[in-house]
Amino acid sequence: MNLHEYQGKELLKKYGVTVQEGVVVDDLSKLEEAYHQLKDSTGTDFAVIKAQIHAGGRGKGGGVKLAKNFSEVEEHANNILGMMLKTPQTPGGMDGEGKLVRKILLAEDVYAPDFDANEEIYVSILNDRERKRNVIIYSTEGGMDIETVAEETPEKVFKEFIDPELGLLPFQSRKIAFNLGLSGTAFKGMVKFLTSLYAAFTGTDSSMFEINPVLKTGDDRILAVDCKVSIDDNALFRHKDIAALRDEHEEDAMEVEARKYGLSYVKLDGNVGCMVNGAGLAMATMDMIKLYGGEPANFLDVGGTADAERVEQAFKIILNDPNVKAILINIFGGIVRCDRVANGVIQAAKNISIDVPVIVRLQGTNADIAKKLIDESGLKVQSAIMLQDAAELVQKALDGAEA
Repeated sequence: MNLHEYQGKELLKKYGVTVQEGVVVDDLSKLEEAYHQLKDSTGTDFAVIKAQIHAGGRGKGGGVKLAKNFSEVEEHANNILGMMLKTPQTPGGMDGEGKLVRKILLAEDVYAPDFDANEEIYVSILNDRERKRNVIIYSTEGGMDIETVAEETPEKVFKEFIDPELGLLPFQSRKIAFNLGLSGTAFKGMVKFLTSLYAAFTGTDSSMFEINPVLKTGDDRILAVDCKVSIDDNALFRHKDIAALRDEHEEDAMEVEARKYGLSYVKLDGNVGCMVNGAGLAMATMDMIKLYGGEPANFLDVGGTADAERVEQAFKIILNDPNVKAILINIFGGIVRCDRVANGVIQAAKNISIDVPVIVRLQGTNADIAKKLIDESGLKVQSAIMLQDAAELVQKALDGAEA
């Protein structure tokens, strides 16, 4: 689950991480009050207006503006709040539709007037599954696309791997601060910043923190100017307060709908809809589709209780994608009986309009009964025993659709 910048900063503050202060606004009638609240706490007329969407590169699309007084704040806020913001990371990139800005963050101007006195640093914390470690990735080239930095100047990107049982050790924080070229007050501030940041990462069960940039100010303070936070969905049951921060407007509408019915759904860019039980089987099914020339249009795991209602909802979600030209259902009947799934497929096919070929492959408990039910249903649903056979049927259906 992704958080907005202002939400991520509130989490960081709870763990003692110093952040750029700000006030969130979702209604222009509250703008003046928010501005004066920020001005009273920072002592400056300057403010930064930042669009709040789940995408990076907001400044490139006009979603981040500096204002020197309330008149400029009002002008920029009127332009940004309610705009369809296009960034390199919004769907379709700069040529796409963009995302609707429903909230803005009125943030303090933390940069020194002499811009050269500021130093922007990149810091992120991730899970490295291959090494079974957490990793802090950091660079002196903050404020830039880290992918570009890694490609063009890889020597400027550092990694520090952290044993999850030991946590971030003091010598590691000092090593990072040293590699960043810091000294004196800034060195001590970075050590404290990293210690608190790592505590926030583990304490919130996050899968990613990206602070770009971390700012070393002209007076050697260290603080988070931006903040991207992703929480592990599997840990949200432990964090009801964080789960309540979910902004469904920022998520794919079909993924939101799928979650209501206990379905795990991720939209992809292909032409073959997939309905599978079990994540591993889903991955294998998508691989088989690609092997035979198709492209999966989604990841959809119906789970171990694939009853008629759940199967019907899964069909509706898959068919909502206009790119889907065929559907492959691949169920292993371990916990759930295959005949139960077959009845769900038949019932769903009767209740909703399915105008694309459907191929069903059921294996496991009562698979023979399930195949007979499908074959005798009178519906335009094809059954297969082997996954390879099912993939071949899918490809034939795609070839027929293109003919």
